[in-house]
Amino acid sequence: MAVLNKIRQRSVFLIVIIALALFSFVLADLIRNGGAISQKAESTIATINGQDIDRTDFAKKVEAASRNFGGRGSSIQAVNYVWNQEVREVVFGEQFEELGIEVGADQVNTLLEESLANNPTFQNEAGVFDKAKMQEYVANVKETSPQAYQQWLDYEASIGKGARQETYLTMIKAGIGSTLKEGELVYKMENDKVDIKYVQLPYTSIPDADITISDSEIQSYISAHAEEYQAEASRSIKYVMFKEEPSEEDENQVMSDVSALLNDRVEFNKDTSTTDSILGFRNIKDAKSFVNQHSALKFDDRFVFKKDLPSVVADTLYNLEIGDVYGPYKDKEYIKISKIVANKQMPDSVKASHILISWEGLGTAGDTKRTKEEAKTLADSILTVTKADKTKFAALAPEFSADSSNKDKGGDLGYFVPGAMVPAFNTFCFESETGDQGIVETQFGYHIITIEDQKNFQKAVQVATIAQKVEPSEKTINEIFTETTKFQISAKDKDFETVSKEGELTVRPVNKVKELDENIPGLGANRSIVQWAFNEESKVGDIKRFDIPEGYAVVQLTAKSEKGLMTVKDATAKVKSILIKEKKAEQLKSKITGSALDAIAKNQGQTVKTASSLSMKTPTIGGAGTEPKVVGTAFALETGTVSKPVVGTNGVYVIEVTKKTPGSGLDTYMSYAAQATKKNAEQVNTKVFEALKEAAEIEDKRAKFY
Repeated sequence: MAVLNKIRQRSVFLIVIIALALFSFVLADLIRNGGAISQKAESTIATINGQDIDRTDFAKKVEAASRNFGGRGSSIQAVNYVWNQEVREVVFGEQFEELGIEVGADQVNTLLEESLANNPTFQNEAGVFDKAKMQEYVANVKETSPQAYQQWLDYEASIGKGARQETYLTMIKAGIGSTLKEGELVYKMENDKVDIKYVQLPYTSIPDADITISDSEIQSYISAHAEEYQAEASRSIKYVMFKEEPSEEDENQVMSDVSALLNDRVEFNKDTSTTDSILGFRNIKDAKSFVNQHSALKFDDRFVFKKDLPSVVADTLYNLEIGDVYGPYKDKEYIKISKIVANKQMPDSVKASHILISWEGLGTAGDTKRTKEEAKTLADSILTVTKADKTKFAALAPEFSADSSNKDKGGDLGYFVPGAMVPAFNTFCFESETGDQGIVETQFGYHIITIEDQKNFQKAVQVATIAQKVEPSEKTINEIFTETTKFQISAKDKDFETVSKEGELTVRPVNKVKELDENIPGLGANRSIVQWAFNEESKVGDIKRFDIPEGYAVVQLTAKSEKGLMTVKDATAKVKSILIKEKKAEQLKSKITGSALDAIAKNQGQTVKTASSLSMKTPTIGGAGTEPKVVGTAFALETGTVSKPVVGTNGVYVIEVTKKTPGSGLDTYMSYAAQATKKNAEQVNTKVFEALKEAAEIEDKRAKFY
């Protein structure tokens, strides 16, 4: 009882202790997991104007974009595509909300009907869009395919977003206009002309080597033009490659293995406890089965001409007799042995026509509803007619052929070479005779074919070839891995370049890799290297080995450049040429004395040149190049007046206006004002998005996840 009383007396104290213990437990868990803020950061791929973009949703959209690209784009291209869509949606969405731009259901339905009007799925028998068919389709996919239904909802939503965006941009375009005075200015820039005499002191008259530009001058210029010289964060690396290539020993082993297939051999049969005689490639009768059993490349039953044989052995193979064997020989990455199975005379090109009869379910069917059996019956009927009267072939093609590329030409395919058509079609054309007609079935349908002409008959051979690819053995792969590991360890202890030179390895530098770059020159797509280079824990001088399709790359991080003003080193290539030109201009200006062109030209070893009919719209001076500042100065001078030195694009000029010819003028400049308005309106779609994107506050974390 005494103990219980003491506990009761200290109950408040105990509650506080328990509460603190629970709090510390929760706090420790938060610290271990990075805290709530960190967890949120892990689930957010970007923040645009305060709006978080969920990483999971973004990933789903990237996956969908990759599917739509159909293998034609890389993963990072899909990421960038979705990124632009997300940024566009947020920045435009804010504008829609602020302006109250909405799109009603009726408008969306109308736009859907317009966009789907030419889709056969939603057309009736008359080929006209049928709203009921669209509703039936939506109801069907909703019940049968959640994925397809979601795609439909996404498409419907995109139509609505597109309509809101079009409304917004149309409102902006409506506010764009040009006055008649602006139209007159456009007219004058195009039609007012000026003639001049000029002396040019070209920049090339002073060698670049005579001009000294210091780093401090470059730094001053960069600082004065900071907006123009902003750089993205970048990394520089260098690497050496260790390719998993087969050794000479590997090649010799494959050569030996292939050679062993040539001759007959005796094998012990465990099942019968007897020895069996196994025919080799020289004596085998069924070459096709033998090749398919022992070769990495399956038997090719085509007859080929000499030009189609491997160039290294073409002369030899083409002149072998039927049954003769040649090899082993090396052809690129394969060791091969070849046997002549047959030969015959064949045309090297055939001219043919066809009528393609399709059936429902094929990609060539279109609106056709006939069955395969009905298609065969139709094809047989057409063949009967054309065999009886060949002249009817060209007339029947436009009516019945599903091949729209030539149906209006009577089905004429022109001349084609062996292998240009699908196998069954090719076989009929090159193994039949001129004038033959027949039916061939392919994945496109039934082809009624007529052979119009065959040219240049020559010997073709059918070759059975056993090919085994020369690949690095396990021993070779292990040796390459060991060599790579030794280099990696040595390069960490010594200088990367020195170790590479000792091993006669080529070092490949790659400078200014951006955070979202995908390709490394010489290595192709390799995001893992880029991500490592930008990892906060990676330090300049660090070395790491990466697996690549060809083997391994050992990479060293050589430099880090953070986002901000460009360094002198990075800006030198661009800025130095600008400063050189500025210093040359000052030197050339200081050489000019007097005000008469003839005297200036004589003093500088130049000549007085002329240029006629110059305009502000196209400020190109014959013999000097495009010089807008010089031409602009000319229009500002009175006739007969000599200018002060003008610093141009290609030199320093002194000019004299000899004649001014104003445009004849118009009663109204409405057409020119309209032209200026149209030009400005055409830029709205692009420039509005660029402006909204530039004004947005964007925190981009894509590189962390991709």
